[in-house]
Amino acid sequence: MSNATPNDNEPRLIVETGTDRRVAEIIEPVALDLGYRLVRVRLMNQNGFTLQIMAERFDGTMAVEDCEQLSMAISPVLDVEDPVDKAYHLEVSSPGIDRPMVRKSDFERWQGHILKCETSILVDNRKRFRGKIVSVDAEGFSLERDQVAYGEEPTVTIPFNTLAEAKLILTDDLIRDALKADKLARAAAANQNGEDDEDSDED
Repeated sequence: MSNATPNDNEPRLIVETGTDRRVAEIIEPVALDLGYRLVRVRLMNQNGFTLQIMAERFDGTMAVEDCEQLSMAISPVLDVEDPVDKAYHLEVSSPGIDRPMVRKSDFERWQGHILKCETSILVDNRKRFRGKIVSVDAEGFSLERDQVAYGEEPTVTIPFNTLAEAKLILTDDLIRDALKADKLARAAAANQNGEDDEDSDED
C-alpha cells in the first residue's frame, strides 16, 4: 500500500448520472466545507427507497459520529433542493474496506491490492477486469490479472478515462492494511488535536 496523501479537492474519476448526479452536485460543497470527501451517491430500491451517501475524511477515516454530522448537515439542504421525486431514507456511511475506487489517489493508496473493475469501452478486448494493482501513473493503472486467457498479456494497463466502475476485493491483506491505515490516521488526528489544544492554551 502506498502512503499517498489525498488531495482535498481531487476530482472523482467516476461520477453519477441522472438523479444521483444532481444529489452529488448539491451535497458535495456541503461535505467539503465540513472536511469530508464524497465517494459515491446511489439511490437504491430497498426499504422503500434509500439514498446512500458514501463519504470519508481527507485522511480516509469515517467514524459513526462523522456520518451523523454529515447527515445532519446535508439533510436540510436536500429538503430545500428536493432533487428526489419520491420518499426516501437517507443513509450516510463510510466507503468500507472493500471500497469503491473513485479517485486517482485511491489507486495509489491501495496499490498492491486486488480490485475488480469495468470499463466503458473495450480495453485489450475486454470490459471487465480483476487483478492486483501493480503500478499507477497520471493516466491510468496497471493490473496483474488473476486469470490470463490464451493470447492475453499477464498485465493490462487501464486508462483512468475509460473507467466505469472499480472496487477493492476483500482479502486478509486488505483488511490488515485498512485497519493499520485507519489506526495511523486516527493517531495522527489525535496528535493534531493535542497540538491545537496546546496552541489554544498558549493564546
